[in-house]
Amino acid sequence: MSFVKETQEELAKVVWPSRQQLIGESAAVMLMVTLVATIIYLVDNFFAWAAGKVF
Repeated sequence: MSFVKETQEELAKVVWPSRQQLIGESAAVMLMVTLVATIIYLVDNFFAWAAGKVF
């Protein structure tokens, strides 16, 4: 039972984000993931096009 007690003690120390903070940070993560995925897609298409011209 000490595991459960220690777990509860550790969870009491956690600083949970506010709803506003959670929404803002989630939006920032989604924006960055979308941006990076778009850049990777464009770079991949560029190299596919360049490889098509070379070979």
